[in-house]
Amino acid sequence: MVITAGMIAKAAATALSNEKLRKGIGWGLVAVLSPVILLIAVLCSIGTGGADHNNQAVAAAFYGTSYSTEVPMAFRSHIEEMRTAFSLLDSAVASVNGRTEGGNSLDPIRVKAVFYALCFGEDAPSARAASRFVECFYNWETRTRTVEVESEDGTVTSTEEEYTVAVPVSLHQAYANLEAELGRTITEDDKSNINHIYTMIAGTAGGGSYSGEFLRGDGSSIDLDISAFVDPANKNAADLVTYAIHAWESGWGYVWGTYGNVLTESLLTYKVSQYPDGVGNHEGFIRAHWLGGRTTDCVGLIKGYSWLSTETMTIDYGTHGMPDIGANQMYYNARESGPIDTMPDIPGLAVWHEGHIGVYIGGGQVIEAMGTKYGVVKTELAKRNWTHWLKVPYISYD
Repeated sequence: MVITAGMIAKAAATALSNEKLRKGIGWGLVAVLSPVILLIAVLCSIGTGGADHNNQAVAAAFYGTSYSTEVPMAFRSHIEEMRTAFSLLDSAVASVNGRTEGGNSLDPIRVKAVFYALCFGEDAPSARAASRFVECFYNWETRTRTVEVESEDGTVTSTEEEYTVAVPVSLHQAYANLEAELGRTITEDDKSNINHIYTMIAGTAGGGSYSGEFLRGDGSSIDLDISAFVDPANKNAADLVTYAIHAWESGWGYVWGTYGNVLTESLLTYKVSQYPDGVGNHEGFIRAHWLGGRTTDCVGLIKGYSWLSTETMTIDYGTHGMPDIGANQMYYNARESGPIDTMPDIPGLAVWHEGHIGVYIGGGQVIEAMGTKYGVVKTELAKRNWTHWLKVPYISYD
């Protein structure tokens, strides 16, 4: 008898869906089986021309998309549990990132990819359990800062105060922390599975390569200029275009996981440890070309505009109604979108293909953070491989 991957996946999924059996085999074995199920599922979807059940399951869990009736019932209940878990994890990550500094933030897609790979098939955690899971990705650090204090007579004095910030740990340390928290070893197969899921959702770290035409801006300024904004108090399509053009003209660079802050030595060091492949493998190039300037990745260009507080001229993580989402999720969250050949000529629309996004500025041109070796560039809409357009959620097109 030939045992196929599909048969294994079906049997394992049945085990996970049986409440009595799942309790009998215990959480630890579930955690071991879950990555195997997903890995087999991914391999099945790649190796056959049939229904891509498990890629649908990943997309449904991360994007909230519907799935076909061909997706097994066992997977459907697990997807619903995973969606609940993701909501709790997103809240926990957002709370932590509100206490970080200088762009050293947790990557919510990474956290959820790890959880999906290690915990698929489990019931959704409690809010406290979700917080404990997220705690494996950061430490607390006490720092000092100088503040000005005004007395009753109007005298202003400077004093130092202590405050606490969340400092994300390296991916290697996060895995070690998770092993202690979960009571199991995270294997190389687990890590490969996690990376596969992460790439499916976030795209290729570093942006890949491109051999077509593009134009780099010739500036090198780190100043943020909103003098041409039409409505600084509200997020709108016209000002998104102005912001994107400014980033291009100023010669912004590209570093995966950044969104417009100045690339300091400490920020680069953290990004190297957070993304050893997508950033660490390009560290020499980044140091030579982007260190000391402003950097972003593709969706970070849009998020950076949305998070820009025009009163303070700072890019404040997770503010102004824009959540921390990837390029794919931004597309799936859009209320208005369509195939690229139906795109209206509206500056400020986003253009998208799987794993990448750019800003249409009008006149058949796009500003995009293309990749590590390119930075923020201007390209021609018709000469790129965009598949869809969308109105960016959370900004106005009135």
